[in-house]
Amino acid sequence: MELSEIIPHIEVLIFASDKPLTSLDIVELINNSFGFLEERISLDQVETAVEGIREKYNAEFYPFEVRESGGGWQFLTKKDFHKTIAQLNGDKFLKRLSNAALETLAIIAYKQPITKGEIEAIRGVNSDYSIQKLLEKELVLISGRNEQMPGKPLVYATSKTFMDYFGINNAGDLPKIKEVLAEQLVEATIIKPEDFTDQPIADAMAELTGELPGELPADSNTENNP
Repeated sequence: MELSEIIPHIEVLIFASDKPLTSLDIVELINNSFGFLEERISLDQVETAVEGIREKYNAEFYPFEVRESGGGWQFLTKKDFHKTIAQLNGDKFLKRLSNAALETLAIIAYKQPITKGEIEAIRGVNSDYSIQKLLEKELVLISGRNEQMPGKPLVYATSKTFMDYFGINNAGDLPKIKEVLAEQLVEATIIKPEDFTDQPIADAMAELTGELPGELPADSNTENNP
């Protein structure tokens, strides 16, 4: 079966599915659909076809794209149209998460599975309300109980909705903590005595840096006045 024949079927499967489809899902669905054919399509063929579909919808005149998000391939609205689409779903989709909810969500995302007590130990405050809001928005879910802890408390983890919300395919796509911190580093400003026009301040800075007041840098070509 030619790729040109496969592509429309893959597009309609991704479009009509109520959940993200993996490439293996697509292979199975296409082969079941054309079960009467002797030649079955392969995973390589599907992956090549999906790449072609992605390139097609990356064009500027399409308001949506095909992306791997939430564990599989989906048609997603491009970022420029998010506010327009949100009007269809009510104000709750326009409201941003509070700082407390984002902080709680970040802890769950990086430490999952995690109990409420462990979340509160990191945050230092009660997290009942934040966890409840995240559960209501289906960004986190109860994944079980910690059988090793007293009382066997509930443990929380991120959901497929979380991956869709942030446009990632799995928890491994989250930025590494070191990468996040590296972006926040600011290079220190080097201050020299000669940067000051006020002489008493310049003299004080000279003492701290080990330079004598009025002394020129060693690499200067300017001659001292007698």
